[in-house]
Amino acid sequence: MAMPKRRLLEWLRFKKIRSRFLAAMILLIVPSIMLLGYISFNITKDTLTDMNEKTNLDHLRTSSEVADLLFRNINNFHLSIVVNDAIRQSLRSSGENSGSQPDTVNSTTSSRLKGLISSSFADTRYVTSVCLLDLKLHTYCFGRSDDAGVYEGSDKIAKITSSDWYKAAYESKGKVVYYPSDIFDDTNKSFSTVKLFRDAEDPGGEPIGVLVINVSKTIFDKVFGGSKENGSFMVLSEGTGSTKAVYSHNDTVPLAGGTISETLGHLKDEGFLVNPYYNQATSWTLVHLVESKELLKHTQYIGLATTLIAAAFAVTALILSFFISGTITRPLLRLKKMMNDWTLGKRDFPAEFAQDEVGVIGETFKRIARENEELNARLINSELKEREAELRALQSQIKPHFLYNTLDSIYWMAILQNNKEVAQMAVSLSESFKLSLNKGKETILVYNELKHIEHYLNIQNIRFNNRFHYIEEVEESIKGLEIMKLLLQPLVENAIYHGLEPKVGKGTIRLTGGTDGPYLIFTVEDDGVGMADMAQTEQGYGMRNVKERLSLSYGEGSSLTVWSREGEGTRVTLRFNPSNLPKKNRHSPEK
Repeated sequence: MAMPKRRLLEWLRFKKIRSRFLAAMILLIVPSIMLLGYISFNITKDTLTDMNEKTNLDHLRTSSEVADLLFRNINNFHLSIVVNDAIRQSLRSSGENSGSQPDTVNSTTSSRLKGLISSSFADTRYVTSVCLLDLKLHTYCFGRSDDAGVYEGSDKIAKITSSDWYKAAYESKGKVVYYPSDIFDDTNKSFSTVKLFRDAEDPGGEPIGVLVINVSKTIFDKVFGGSKENGSFMVLSEGTGSTKAVYSHNDTVPLAGGTISETLGHLKDEGFLVNPYYNQATSWTLVHLVESKELLKHTQYIGLATTLIAAAFAVTALILSFFISGTITRPLLRLKKMMNDWTLGKRDFPAEFAQDEVGVIGETFKRIARENEELNARLINSELKEREAELRALQSQIKPHFLYNTLDSIYWMAILQNNKEVAQMAVSLSESFKLSLNKGKETILVYNELKHIEHYLNIQNIRFNNRFHYIEEVEESIKGLEIMKLLLQPLVENAIYHGLEPKVGKGTIRLTGGTDGPYLIFTVEDDGVGMADMAQTEQGYGMRNVKERLSLSYGEGSSLTVWSREGEGTRVTLRFNPSNLPKKNRHSPEK
């Protein structure tokens, strides 16, 4: 069983690299090109659908704004009627009369209503009729007969008071209610807006009637622009247990019962691409519809053209690969000989490699890479030692005892002269020097690094008349951990000099510290002037020095990230694993 399998593998594994190259090209290019054609087709389809959705949503958003403007005119028209004293007096008188509706009252009210509408400054282009109903449901109309349409009859009052639009008018307490159809059922070409007519002279605003303004559905031609070239528009209203079409470009679009969501889902199942937009003024949903097959009919040609082009490229690539492979194998043979002479000093192949050029190149490259890695490690180690030597040389130049004695003298001179600020500055500066030198140690407790920052801020607040407010939010559990010294203080110093000092007025620096698993996370944040160009962070020495020491001490898992926004402030975040600190950095250097 093993022998036939080996022979099959040997037969499939071409001895000549040109044969392997051609086989690989066939296996890679042909399926890839066909897959590319398929993906291109789907990307085109998805892009077209997304563009259609974005364009239509923008259109619907604009249409909703136009609708708000037009409906605001209708609302203003409602308001102009309900604030009219003569109309209000007519309704009050009509509601107080008992019995049937007197002709004089009917004539007077209708005449006043007609005069008000004729003199109104409101935009009434789309208003088809206006009706007033008093408390006894007598009807006064302009633009239609003085009757209640389908509600006329012996049980007129019961029908009207039990209707949903009448209940909605009372529940809205004076707010205009938009009803999806003509409440009097005169025509399917208009819809009604209903408002409870309340007595403005009554302290409690008692109702004295209902105002109904019927609006032509041609208003939606203005809302949507009237174009039907790229699909159609609908306006849907969700009632009790069902959804109604207030307006529709295409009357053949099927509507299922249920909620708006269910209706839209049904339309999608019917093969429509649906884009809804909710209008808050009317609580209606504006919808754009387009049939998927109509929108995507041209993508079939795109898919065919993509497939043909992909096939042409595949054939061309295979022909070129045949000729190019020959130009590759000859240089590889020369390269093999050169690399053998350079690395091995002999011309024969290593026993563990297959008899082809790629095997020799691979092993040679691995050897060179391994040697190069060793050289890089030595170079980094050498640079690190050089940095440590430079730091120790700088530290050795400082005469700490001389500085401490001098600062102590300055402190006592200030005390004798009763100059508390100078005394405090001398103490803070002395403590800052001690924590910076840290007895020659490379590491420092988090607690001491925080003390260093406090002393530094004491000095700066004395210099700048207490302009800087410092907030420290560091978990107590990490204050006893060791970290590389001078990781946090330079960040606070940068926050003052580059963020808060240029700022007008006082500023705040917030330092937070905590853990995230094995990592410590410190954040230094200020509300200073911020930065528009993040490249500025690479120009200063302090930030760059902290970043380099962080990487050298804690490895690649550490990070320093900077966020800044001009006029808002800057935030610097350090993240590192304290256990990655080399042990030699945890002790004092040899004296």
